[in-house]
Amino acid sequence: MKHDVRRVLIVANFTKPHADELAEEMREKLESLGIRVVVFGFRGRPAHPQVNGFDLAISLGGDGTVLYSARLLSSLRIPILAVNLGDFGFITEVTADEWWDAFEAYRDGRLEAGERIILRIEVWRRGVSVAEFMGVNDLVISASAISKIVRLTVHLSRETLGRYRADGIIVATPTGSTAYSAAAGGPILHPEMEAMIINPICPFTLSHRPLVVDSSERIQIHVEHEQRTEVILTADGQTVFPLQPGDEVCVCCSDERAHIIRSDKRSFYEVLRSKLNWSGGPDA
Repeated sequence: MKHDVRRVLIVANFTKPHADELAEEMREKLESLGIRVVVFGFRGRPAHPQVNGFDLAISLGGDGTVLYSARLLSSLRIPILAVNLGDFGFITEVTADEWWDAFEAYRDGRLEAGERIILRIEVWRRGVSVAEFMGVNDLVISASAISKIVRLTVHLSRETLGRYRADGIIVATPTGSTAYSAAAGGPILHPEMEAMIINPICPFTLSHRPLVVDSSERIQIHVEHEQRTEVILTADGQTVFPLQPGDEVCVCCSDERAHIIRSDKRSFYEVLRSKLNWSGGPDA
């Protein structure tokens, strides 16, 4: 089925080389088809533009730009065409040279958007909700200082999972399974799976291992009172919030989804093989 595309939002990270030039090229080509185009370009920390009324968004940058775009647009179910201008992209499967072909394929109905889960994160302090965040990749609770162990108790739904003495803990989505969680020894999941990863970072007890749980679970992480360092929460590596002893961090799968247009040039497993050097050669 063809997709009716009349208004397009281009979210462009202008710190990437040639992003401004490519955004202008996109605008000209799309407007030649009678499509209304709004370019939201940013350097540094982006603001929040008005996003109502768009049929499609084009993310122009790296994986971080896609994460920002997904959090911005998920509640409106606006599909995102992720174009890679970064050095190392797992989410951005479409290259700068392929964007026009990918756009036409999507408009003609030959490409569809896949749904990816988003974490809903809420911080409770003395019985009061004090902060809410979204995470397309992951949530990380860790020490604010280097080489300091934090003390956390993790509950899964209504069952105690265990007490963790570690550098921190990661709760990752399948999309985020190729990011920090993978570097911390976690498993890689297909990005459209309905699951979450609980992954301790350098745990003091070596028997603690990454755990994959169903997306219907509710994860509660209690910041124990006895801490030797300040503790921080980070969502998608972009939002930071200081935690206090006694805080409860509740994580569940949001009702909203990120809608990322799939590439027809390469599969997720081809991207893995290429990015991770699964060639069997000396660099593998």
